Amino acid sequence: MPLTGAPLPLLRELGDLKRVRSAGRDGSIATRLFEAAWAAWLADADFGETAWRAMAAAVAAARMGDLDHRKLVELGLSPGEATATLARAVDEVADALDTGLVAGLKAALGNPLDEAESIPAPIAALRDQPRAGVTAPGRPRIMLQPEENHAEHSFVVAVYAGLLAPAYDADPATAFWHGMIHHLHSAAMPDAGYSGEVLLGERLGHVIERARMLALAALPDVQAAECRHHLCAIEGTRTPAAQAFHAADVIDRVLEIEQHLKRGAVTMDTVLGQYGLVHDGPVKAFHDAVLAEVGLP
Repeated sequence: MPLTGAPLPLLRELGDLKRVRSAGRDGSIATRLFEAAWAAWLADADFGETAWRAMAAAVAAARMGDLDHRKLVELGLSPGEATATLARAVDEVADALDTGLVAGLKAALGNPLDEAESIPAPIAALRDQPRAGVTAPGRPRIMLQPEENHAEHSFVVAVYAGLLAPAYDADPATAFWHGMIHHLHSAAMPDAGYSGEVLLGERLGHVIERARMLALAALPDVQAAECRHHLCAIEGTRTPAAQAFHAADVIDRVLEIEQHLKRGAVTMDTVLGQYGLVHDGPVKAFHDAVLAEVGLP
């Protein structure tokens, strides 16, 4: 799968998981799946299987939102019916994805991650650590609200990396965990952006390394060692998985800003004509008449 065939529309939808929330659940879908995947791995769940379960949940959520496997079963579907519904959601967005990847995602849908109950403090802190926004040396920060947090960014980059992995002949699970791990230092290091990095100068590496050490010290030895391996691997683009990760990171960085800017491009013709804001149903004719009477749109 050449990168020129990257599933950009799907990546845009997945980026919006940073902003999808529902009653009774704390945080966005991206934040909660980030924490759920970490909690599973730290509880000794299989490293690769956890990646597939998280990616599958994310791709299904692109269309289903928080109507996930747990919620569908809670609302009366059998586990098999819930899995089949989520598989239809994956199929709806999967045209541009590698066929083997899609098969792996669908195979993981029936084994959803549990929501995190306990995670180490540095992992939990990433949901409270905002991203910097747009910064450049010598210029004031451009603030675009609401800002994403580092858990959301890390998770979306991880999913992008997994989905793009076939284009680089990379292992999707390895690319996924590159993304999950890459901002561990941000738990202790507030994000000053590019401008702050330039001002730190030759001390930047020291500050990041110290922040990483603080995060890794809170993890079990096995997972901390694995994290160090991933951090070393993504220092460059030597491996296929590192290439998939760096591609995902830069795509998310740009798409995050794009979603702030595209709001001004949405028109009433878009929401009424293309999206059917007043959609088909038994009272549509009445709705249309009301809008015409009051002069809307």
